[in-house]
Amino acid sequence: MKTKPRRRVQERLGARSEQTERTFTEYISRKKALESRLQSLREALTEAERMNKALKTGRTPDLVVRLLQALEDAGLFKHFTVVGTYALYAYETAASVRVAPGALATQDVDLLWDARRRVQFMTDLEQSDSSVLKVLKRADPSFERKEGPNKTAINARGFEVDFLRRQPVEDDPHPFRFSADEGDLWPVQAVRASVLTSAPRFEHVVISPTGRMALMSTIAPATFVEFKRWLAEAALQREVAKRRRDRLQADIVQDLLDQGLLVV
Repeated sequence: MKTKPRRRVQERLGARSEQTERTFTEYISRKKALESRLQSLREALTEAERMNKALKTGRTPDLVVRLLQALEDAGLFKHFTVVGTYALYAYETAASVRVAPGALATQDVDLLWDARRRVQFMTDLEQSDSSVLKVLKRADPSFERKEGPNKTAINARGFEVDFLRRQPVEDDPHPFRFSADEGDLWPVQAVRASVLTSAPRFEHVVISPTGRMALMSTIAPATFVEFKRWLAEAALQREVAKRRRDRLQADIVQDLLDQGLLVV
């Protein structure tokens, strides 16, 4: 029998023969080699995390790192992009600098869902045999859907995860719930989110104070600057304090670009 990944479905290879015996022997050999390599990688990861903690390398909130890893483990990482303030953690890590704490003050992370890939997303979510809210619970079991807008998940400490999407284009489904689970989340339309959806991506490993690591996918720094300047200057309905922070964040990232510490 051959077991397929994720859903653990078994597939019969056929009657016992020299060929199936050879296939089985090769499988066992490969499995032992892969298990040995996996164990070595786990040990290397543990050592790297210890080193990160000892050297105080990271400061991305540990919950954010756990969320990113939960999405990766569920096979959903490629469908979500971190936008907003938390993108600064990827930029500062890549540039080997520390962004001023005042520019990072927030209690929610925005995840942009790519509606263009909804068919693949639904397939991947089905294979994970889960819902988006359940995936968040793997990072923190206290996450629940917030009363009111169904786009938001909130944990016991008041940290929120908001799910955004572009405004409907052509055959984009709307409204759209991530899964058939009635308790699951709904991504909400965001103004100019189409700009972020089509923007080039910027990926970098981020590190938490505990040493834990995860890959963050966000928008290219130049797009971040452009979008933040638009929020600061044109989004007049936005709170003044947030617009002031938007301008500060845009200036910080532009400075990193001007110094050549970030690649456009």
